[in-house]
Amino acid sequence: MQKATTIFPNPPSIVTSAAVGGKMEHEGPYGGCFDKINDDPYFTTDTFEKGESQLQKQAVRMALEKANLKEDDIDVLIGGDLLDQCVGTTYGVRGYSFPFLGIYAACSTMSEGLLLASMLTAGGFAGLAMAVTSSHFCTAERQYRMPLNYGGQRPPTAQWTATAGGALAVSPEGKAPYVRGVTIGRIVDMGITDANNMGAAMAPAAYSTIREFFEDTGMRPADFDHIVTGDLGKVGSRLLAQLGDKEGLDLRSNHLDCGLMIYDSDKQDVHAGGSGCGCAASMLCGHFIPELRSGRLKNILFVATGALLSPTVSQQGESIPSISHLVWLSSERGK
Repeated sequence: MQKATTIFPNPPSIVTSAAVGGKMEHEGPYGGCFDKINDDPYFTTDTFEKGESQLQKQAVRMALEKANLKEDDIDVLIGGDLLDQCVGTTYGVRGYSFPFLGIYAACSTMSEGLLLASMLTAGGFAGLAMAVTSSHFCTAERQYRMPLNYGGQRPPTAQWTATAGGALAVSPEGKAPYVRGVTIGRIVDMGITDANNMGAAMAPAAYSTIREFFEDTGMRPADFDHIVTGDLGKVGSRLLAQLGDKEGLDLRSNHLDCGLMIYDSDKQDVHAGGSGCGCAASMLCGHFIPELRSGRLKNILFVATGALLSPTVSQQGESIPSISHLVWLSSERGK
């Protein structure tokens, strides 16, 4: 099997990042990590979808401002979201003049965006590349499940889509954190058909990519402070550990999941945890990147995971294929 992992000889730098969230996210354990909080789910607009676009606009603007960057400094913006035709992104960033690449990787969009931005800059194809993504509880519920005013009961395996967004910029030169390497994920489909059980659908994809990284590099989980997955939640995190146990790969000791971090499950009714593109993106941009920049963390694997479904195929009884992309982030550039 062809190796999917690339280790950069000259690791690029994440020069800025910003996280934006809503009221629920502010009330969670990491509420202080957000650069901006919006208590209004409409974000002062007249629809939830327009509100989600504001998430991306704010995240990009704040990331630029934090590094004293101008629009003309950015060579390419890579972005996407959960909505049909990625309208959350395209309508959110249409006012900017960046060259734009739209992507869709569901909840793994930030790991794919960061992976691509890193490849472009490390390969000399871009000087500064940005990645941005978002999600919104109300827009996701309306598109994937049912109208909000229907009042349907959510099963225990369901996760709460984060109203959040994150943006970052990658440069060939700069200070920590550095992108040391990436692993492009493979589509994994274990036959799960329940759209309210994303954790079970996505855990095998996360494990597949994590295992491939260790096989390709010869490294071990103990070489990292944390292996950070994107919103597997309670169900998926438990399955990920069990998959590792079966093959002798210890993922219990240092595994963290953004879907379990962003909310307080004892105080906030989020069932199996958080989800959505903005969940992993905001935790990465608001918490993990600053921790790496300060040196409090040395090495992490960021492994966001997405379920590649649509309401139409789900209603037709199709199973849920999933994808997971991995990014190795470090406070040290290495040799």
